Amino acid sequence: MSIEAELTAVVRNPDRVRAELAERAKPVRSVYADTYYDRPDHSMDRDGYELRVRTITTGRQQRTVVTYKEPPVDASSRSKPEHETAADDPAVMATIFDALGLVELVSLEKRCENYSFTADGREMLATVVTVPELAGQTFIELETMAERDELPEALRSLREVLDGLGVGEDDAVEQSYTDMVMKARGD
Repeated sequence: MSIEAELTAVVRNPDRVRAELAERAKPVRSVYADTYYDRPDHSMDRDGYELRVRTITTGRQQRTVVTYKEPPVDASSRSKPEHETAADDPAVMATIFDALGLVELVSLEKRCENYSFTADGREMLATVVTVPELAGQTFIELETMAERDELPEALRSLREVLDGLGVGEDDAVEQSYTDMVMKARGD
């Protein structure tokens, strides 16, 4: 089973991080419109599951994906098994989820700069993220896919890249964007 090995951190020096990443890859700028769904009792969120519909806008192109994430297999990084597929129409997905008794947990927007590159023999994606409701904060998500038995090695590789970007372990983000946005909204 593939796991999305991921580390997320606050970026203290966004200009430096962007410059370092630009030496590895050309950025692709996108806006992610995310809607997360849950059971009415919020048990999916509480138990670490995620069900998300994401519409990605890059320039004039849009695409929508549905993602289901299982609970974390690594508590410190929150790395999760992930299952994703394309969807043609987010409104249809909302209708289906509503019919299944799910409710919208939260919707949010992420402004992303994606950098794809190889490091330590692994395909990696670094995403510099801003969320309008978390004004003044810039984040980095660094991810690679790994099998369960490779997870410690994959996380070590990610940590090395972040260290090279000047993003330390003390910059790690322990809350999800959904939790941070809901808190900012007073939900």
